This record gives sequence, structure tokens and C-alpha cells, in this order.
Amino acid sequence: MNAKTSPPVGRPATLLTLDARQETLTNGLRILLLEDHGAPVVSYQVHFAAGSRNERPGITGISHLFEHMMFKGTPDCGPEEFARIIQAEGGQVNAFTTEDSTCYYENLPAHGLELAIRMEADRQAHLLLTEENLASEREVVRNERLLRTVNTPYGEARELLMALTFPRHAYGWPVVGWDSDLVAMSLVDCQSYFSTYYAPNNATVVVAGDMDPDDTLAMITAAYDNMQPAPPPPPVVTREEPQRGERRGEFHKRVEAGAVMAAFHVPELTHPDTVPLLVLASLLTDGHSARFHRHFVKSGRAGSVSASVGSSFLNTDPSIFRLDAVANPGESAADLEVQLWAELDRLQENGVGADEVRRAVRQIRAGLVLQARTQFYRGLLAGLYQVRANDWRFSNQLDEAMLAVTPEDLNRVARTYLVPSNRTVVTLIPETS
Repeated sequence: MNAKTSPPVGRPATLLTLDARQETLTNGLRILLLEDHGAPVVSYQVHFAAGSRNERPGITGISHLFEHMMFKGTPDCGPEEFARIIQAEGGQVNAFTTEDSTCYYENLPAHGLELAIRMEADRQAHLLLTEENLASEREVVRNERLLRTVNTPYGEARELLMALTFPRHAYGWPVVGWDSDLVAMSLVDCQSYFSTYYAPNNATVVVAGDMDPDDTLAMITAAYDNMQPAPPPPPVVTREEPQRGERRGEFHKRVEAGAVMAAFHVPELTHPDTVPLLVLASLLTDGHSARFHRHFVKSGRAGSVSASVGSSFLNTDPSIFRLDAVANPGESAADLEVQLWAELDRLQENGVGADEVRRAVRQIRAGLVLQARTQFYRGLLAGLYQVRANDWRFSNQLDEAMLAVTPEDLNRVARTYLVPSNRTVVTLIPETS
């Protein structure tokens, strides 16, 4: 069989299929209802199209700051009471912020659904934005930045990589923000951001689990319908120009082992090349049989090697294919980099085989299907892709596209995107003092 007629490497039927009822209130609030009576639990989620891509210099980190501010209370719910009340009903509550969106969720027994709806609507409509709350949460976030970035071995080097890769687009700054912006952020900044990005027409409510769709829609309508929409947020129009040469940086830090980090520009999540790139990343570094794992980690040439496409669940705008390789203590990161590019050249020259592509596809899909057994994860997929791709069905399309991937697809994207002129590299140099 020649290269032009190789068949897809997957199976002929999809394993991950979401089915949602979609509604929109008059104020623009989008609602996705995923009915499933397999267990008496529900996941209630509110997804806002508000992430670090929606920020600007001077207020970087404000999306993540609001992840904290939303727990500071309303006139009817005291500071930090939100989580306590949900937990008293046997539920779990949390939130997370990404480059493209912010999500708040409660996983709880089905009988607690009305409570979750009422409390989420209350804090969206009546959040207490005060100087006192801003001051306290600002320091919490600054300490989080120290803990998760500054005081970690590789956090600041990764920040440098992103800043060099995205000199124009907002993906160039961290979700947690720059410390100087966190210090300077004002209450007026917060009020303006909240009124723009936490309006109902910028939100998607997802309910997944043991519920009656008609009753649930009625409860959501009663809780949210009196909220007024806001003018649409300004569109994100900044795009990176095509990279026309390798960019390089060094970061020196007291660490035990050096590292090589590289980013290659790749398209946005809805582009047809995204799924082959996902499979390629898995083929290279996921599992003990992965190509780079065998060549670098099993052989003792590196402590670890990983590959990924964008952030979790992919990105709205053009993003990156990223390679991270950590040298063994005492070994040269420069030597490791030479070996890394040599192995990548070998892949591009010789291509990949159908068997290893098939293994990578199966591994990705097995992980997705295992996670999708939970109501939380199914709701998460629907909500995130409604925000990022403007269509919750995109998760189904991903699975279908993965089944159709061929070795030729992987060879093509490797030769198109993973080239030196499209590469940004940061080397972490260990310091002894």
C-alpha cells in the first residue's frame, strides 16, 4: 500500500459522544443540559469567555484574580461561605482559569441542584467588589505566583519561553499575570472587567447528570433571567506574524538539572491540523513505548521529555506545539538539545509508522473515554468547547477526526510546523550559587 492510500489508523466508530440540549435566554445566557440518570449526582458549571487572552498590559492576571474574588461573598452570602454551604450539602466546589476561559463548578448530589443554581446566580449578579476584598485576594494571588512559578525550578524559564514566542498576542503572559500588574490593579479596573466579562451574554451554564431538563431550565431561567446583558466584549484581534527565524533565550537559576524548552507556532483548535499534532505529541512522549521516551528517558540521556499542543483542551487562537526536555543532573542541556533536534530530524526524514500512530490514537482516546465517565468531565468538555470553538459539539468532532488520522497526516504536520525557522528555544542553565 503506498503512502497516498494508507487507511485511517483508528476504529470505525466513535467512543466519546456528547448529547446536549441547548437553550439561550433573552439576555444571551447560553445553557447546555446533558441529561444522564446513571447516578444521583449533577455537575453544575458556569463558563465565562474570560481568560488571559482577554486582558491587556496593565491588568494581566485579572481573569485569574476574579477566580478568587468570586468567593468573597454577596449581601446574602458571607465571605468564603459559598464553599461551606455547598460542602454541607455533600458537594464539591472549585474554579479554574485558563488563557481562554474561566470556569466555576459544583459537583453535588442531584437534590442540591437548585441550591447551586441559586448561589451561582447570586454571586454573578451581586458580587461584593470592595477595596478590602481586592487587597486581600491580590496578596493571595501574588503568593500563589511565588509558590507555583518563581519558587519552582522551571516556572520562570517557561514564562520566558512564552514571552519570546508571543511578543504580540496575550498568550505571551502568564495566566496568573505579572506581579507588577497585580500590585497596580485598581478597584475600578476590577469593576470594569466584571461588568464586561461576567455579564450573562458572555457566559455558558452547563448542567450534566441526574436532572429533568425542563425543570432545570425553569430553575435557571428564574435565577438568571433578570440579569441584564452587557455590550459584547471587545474582540481579540491581535495575531502573531509568521515567525521567520529561530528565537533563543537563556535563564540561569539554582537548579539541579538544566533543561531545554521549545515552542513551535501551530494553528488554533478548530484547524484540521490540530488533531494530527495532538497525535504526534502523544506518539513522541506519552507512555513507555513513545518514541522520545524510549530514546531519551529509557536510555538515560534525559530525566524527562514531554510534548503537548497548546494548553489543556486546546486554545481559541493559534497556539504552540511544545517540547520540554530535562537533562540528568550534571549533564549538559546543550548536548541534550543537539540530540533532541537530531531525533526530530530523523522523524521528519523517515516518517512514522501506522502501528505507532495507532497506539498513540488508542492511548489518547482511552484517556478521554475514561475521564468522560464522570458527569463533571462531560460537562466540562461541552462548556469549554462552547466557549472556545463556539460549538459544544466540537468534542465529538475531535474524536471523529482522531479516528481518521493517518501516518501521512503526522508526517506532513511534523515537516510543516516543527522546523527551525518556526522554533523558539529557552535553555535553563543551572547555577551553583
